[in-house]
Amino acid sequence: MEENRQEERMSGGEGFERPGWDDYFLDIVGLVAKRATCRRRSVGAALVRDRRILSTGYNGAPSGLRHCMEIGCLREQNRIPSGERHELCRGLHAEQNAIIQAALHGVSVKGATLYCTNRPCIICAKMIVNAGIVRIVVGGEYRDPLAEEMLAEAGIEVNRR
Repeated sequence: MEENRQEERMSGGEGFERPGWDDYFLDIVGLVAKRATCRRRSVGAALVRDRRILSTGYNGAPSGLRHCMEIGCLREQNRIPSGERHELCRGLHAEQNAIIQAALHGVSVKGATLYCTNRPCIICAKMIVNAGIVRIVVGGEYRDPLAEEMLAEAGIEVNRR
């Protein structure tokens, strides 16, 4: 577990720096986010245990349904501010999709680390707690004080890189 938390960059020889594990997985979720179909924000997530990717997810409509890039954004049309009324959206969050993909394929995420381009919202935070995820590493900000409070109460470590 300690090796998984390595934060420094490792030397790979002259002129070459090898990224630490947290940076490595954050780079990967940055690429995953490019698949997002949300018009407002592109988010990517990955669930990792023992330095192995268990599942990934990005934000967008459920599989097989039309997404916002095709039909427009319900939240924009109704002028819903960011962080409010999460249920009024066609899309799932990246964290939700990563958890769902693991469940769909019978992969336990208990004890995993969630890597995500942004901090989770309260809905995702509750799913993270119940899924048994023990650590979160985020690359960007999204402030949801209730989510932060709940994750702290559950003893889930959250690191911002």
